[in-house]
Order: sequence, then structure tokens, then C-alpha cells
Amino acid sequence: MNPKPDLNPKDTFFSTKSTLNVGGNLLSLADPIAMGILNFTPDSFFAGSRTFSEKTILERTEKLLQEGAAMLDIGGYSSRPGATDIPTEEEKNRIVPAIKSILKAFPDAIISVDTFRASVAEAAIGEGAAIINDISGGSLDGAMFATAAKLQVPYILMHMRGTPQTMNKLTHYENLMPELLAYFAEKVHALKQLGVKDIIIDPGFGFAKTVEQNYEVLNQLESLRILGLPVLAGMSRKSMTYKALGIAPEEALNGTTALNMLALTKGAKILRVHDVKEAVQTIKLFLKTTQRD
Repeated sequence: MNPKPDLNPKDTFFSTKSTLNVGGNLLSLADPIAMGILNFTPDSFFAGSRTFSEKTILERTEKLLQEGAAMLDIGGYSSRPGATDIPTEEEKNRIVPAIKSILKAFPDAIISVDTFRASVAEAAIGEGAAIINDISGGSLDGAMFATAAKLQVPYILMHMRGTPQTMNKLTHYENLMPELLAYFAEKVHALKQLGVKDIIIDPGFGFAKTVEQNYEVLNQLESLRILGLPVLAGMSRKSMTYKALGIAPEEALNGTTALNMLALTKGAKILRVHDVKEAVQTIKLFLKTTQRD
């Protein structure tokens, strides 16, 4: 019987892709990076991430970039559990002008568009966004994988069941982590067959998972390294933190930081966060432990 391989992120048993081609430039993931969240929705679960007027958009963008965000994740559709569905055109109208304003003021900013709709992704990439972040892993729009292949941009592949309106009822798994691995293996194969070259894995904390299941995924996050792809951890101020502590999302920064450090020790390469300064500090301290600062 073969011994179980050591999945410590410091080891090289599994080689993980360490660069992304972003608009013709290579973005290194040799060290973890922070992705700052910009929401253009009136009902995002964390009020501190909501941004509306051009002035506040640019102010928040400048803050996130100054604090060290390597990329910005821009969304116009609230994906919190039970969120209201909105038309495609409304989603476009929320994010396309914002992308234009941001890139006019900060032309070097790397923008990820948080959408499960292929036409929204294409419109955003057409305005200068460089990455697609699809919470549905292609399940809510059959054209998404082909669109990502056509546009030749990095694609963030997340695990979710159902829709934001139904996912809280779809939390039964026979064996959670093997099911997640099978899901990713199948979809990564489909994306590669279409010619998508840069894929990031997101286990989907808070999406069709109970609080306890979120911790099960976090506890076994290093198992995703077998896919050989960078892993994104998006736990910022989510219910797995504030419900576990009996507090509000506005009070969940300290808990988020603790979970982010744990994710880093298990191999996460991208931290998707509302609070960039604290995430960057967490990454710096993590790198001290690996002696690669």
C-alpha cells in the first residue's frame, strides 16, 4: 500500500501553475496575492463593499490598489443566498460604466468580472476587464466556457449548486470533497478541451454549503492541489465566520483574517477580500513562515 502523499504547500509533490496571462502580461502567483472586492449592488451582504457613484467607485478603487490589491473583482449581481434576480441588461449597466471609469483613472488595474452570464463577461472584457470570475462554473450559462475560450482570458471556476436563490436548499452531499474534486476535474477537462489556458479553482465557500461544510472544505483545502491549478479562497466576512462567532458581518474582519491565514497554509494563492490591507499583511506574515519574503 502506497503511503499518503504529504500535501504541505511548501512541498513540490504537486506542481501548481504559478502564472496567469493577463492581457498579454504574466501575473505571478509564486507568492499569494489579494483580490479586492467591488460590488455595485444595493443588497450585498456586507455594506462596506457596496459602491455606486463614480466618485465613490474611484475612491474605493484607489484605496484597494494603494493597500496592495493585485486585482479587483467587480460584480453587479448579488450572489448572497436568496438575492433578487436581475435582468442581464441591468447587470451590464451596473458594471460596464464602472470598468470604463476605473481603467480611465487607473489604466494598469487588473479587473476580474464577477458574473455567470457570458454576454456580461464579454461586454466587460470588451471594456478592458481581464479575468472572468464565474460563481456557477458554467452551469448557469451554457455559452460561458466557449466565451472564455474565445476571449482567451483567465477563468475562475467556482463550485456551486443551483442558483443564489436556491443554493441553500442544495447542501446534501454523500462525500463532499470527492464530489468537489470530481466536479472540478470534469469542468477543467471541458475548459481545456475548448482551449482555455488559465484556470483558477474556487471551492465556493458559502455556496450550497452549510457552515460546517465550509469548514470541512477549508480543513481539506490542500487536496485541491492535485488539480495543479491555483486556488482562490473567498471567505471574507461570510457566514462561516460571523455565524460561527455569533456576530455581524461588520464585525467579522478578525475572523476572516484567521481563516485567510489557514487557507494560505493549505495552498491558497488568491485571497478574495473586502479588506485588502489586512489580507496583504496576512500574506506577508505567511511568507515569513516560508522564508520566502
